[in-house]
Amino acid sequence: MRLVVQRVNNSKVEVDNKVVGKIDKGFMVLVGIGPNDTEKEAEYLAKKLLNLRIFEDENGKMNLNIKDVKGELLLISQFTLYADCSSGNRPSFINAAKPDKANELYEYFCKECEKEIHVEKGVFGAHMEVTLQNSGPVTILLER
Repeated sequence: MRLVVQRVNNSKVEVDNKVVGKIDKGFMVLVGIGPNDTEKEAEYLAKKLLNLRIFEDENGKMNLNIKDVKGELLLISQFTLYADCSSGNRPSFINAAKPDKANELYEYFCKECEKEIHVEKGVFGAHMEVTLQNSGPVTILLER
C-alpha cells in the first residue's frame, strides 16, 4: 500500500464538473493498493497517517499531527502509484491490485481514518480532477 501525503491549505476533487469531496486545512492523500495488501497494511498506514507530525507548532517545528490541528483528509484512490515504467515508455499497472480488491481495501482504509477524523473521498475508478493548495510545500511518501 502506498500513500502520497500532501499537506494542504485546501483541496477538492471533482467528477463530471461536480465537487464530490472538499477539505480545508489537512492532507490530500493519493492511495495506491497493491495486490498483496491486506487490512493489516491499511490499519498500519491509517495510524501512521493520523499521527504523522508535519504541522508546525508555536515554535515553527513540525511537531503536530492532523488531529492536533483539527485538520481533515481528502482520500483519492490512485492505482497509478503502482505504475512500472522499467520497460519501455508506456507504464504497466500489473503491480496494482485488481479493482474489486482495491476498492474494498480503499473503503476499509477510509473507514479506519474516519474513526478519528473527518474524511472526504473521491470516486473510485472515476476520472477525477483534483485541485489543491500545497502548504510548505510538504509532500511525504508512506508505504507498507
